Amino acid sequence: MKFVDEAKIYIRAGDGGKGCVSFRREKYVPRGGPDGGDGGKGGDIVVTASKSHRTLLDMKYNQHHFAKAGGNGSGSNKTGKGSSDLEIIVPVGTIVSDAETGEILADLTEDGQRSIVAKGGIGGRGNARFATSTNRAPRYAQDGIPGEEKTINLELKLLADVGIIGLPNVGKSTFISRVSAAKPKIADYPFTTLTPNLGIVKFGSFESFAIADIPGLIEGAHRGAGLGTKFLRHIERTSVLLFIIDISKEDHGSGWEDFETVNN
Repeated sequence: MKFVDEAKIYIRAGDGGKGCVSFRREKYVPRGGPDGGDGGKGGDIVVTASKSHRTLLDMKYNQHHFAKAGGNGSGSNKTGKGSSDLEIIVPVGTIVSDAETGEILADLTEDGQRSIVAKGGIGGRGNARFATSTNRAPRYAQDGIPGEEKTINLELKLLADVGIIGLPNVGKSTFISRVSAAKPKIADYPFTTLTPNLGIVKFGSFESFAIADIPGLIEGAHRGAGLGTKFLRHIERTSVLLFIIDISKEDHGSGWEDFETVNN
């Protein structure tokens, strides 16, 4: 599966349903009062984190999401049915932000964590709500309030305890494959790793921990050389950075020079 760690999508919550204009029609009540019900609430847009999702690939190709409107009110003071929420599933570690303002709307760091990112509109009031002592037969009702709409950015940052960094082809993927069950691609050429790898390390009775391997960095990566630095986001949350330095090959120079290249 292709690894995608960022996406931009448009979302719109459901509009509130319309209020109803209605009057009682009973056999022995020729001039019944107003009984128009309120409209139902529109559905919210909810973003939910799931450990079963590892990429934002679906969001890359499904960029428009709409919740349904609430039902309209009806006679006999019946309120319209509220619409169900629209749930968007993303990987654990996803940050949701407003594309226009940059405001962080949610940082989903736990499996099952949910956040409402666009609220559905409130239903309009039916004409029964507008009856007064001076106007006992109002012939108007309210429309529902429109649901919120916005464009949001989704940015995935892997959740790992340890981050592995180093130059290309120094053995980062080999290391993670030895200490965890991860099976990254391993070959004797630079930039074998094109996407981050995540592994779980288990050691005896000690608590397990997650370790992340990112593509190699080269001099000038901050200017876009090699694969650039965009994958560094996946080690921002780590508690420990593990530098892998290869001092066995002549073309790698001294270990200190390689450390300075990666560290800077």
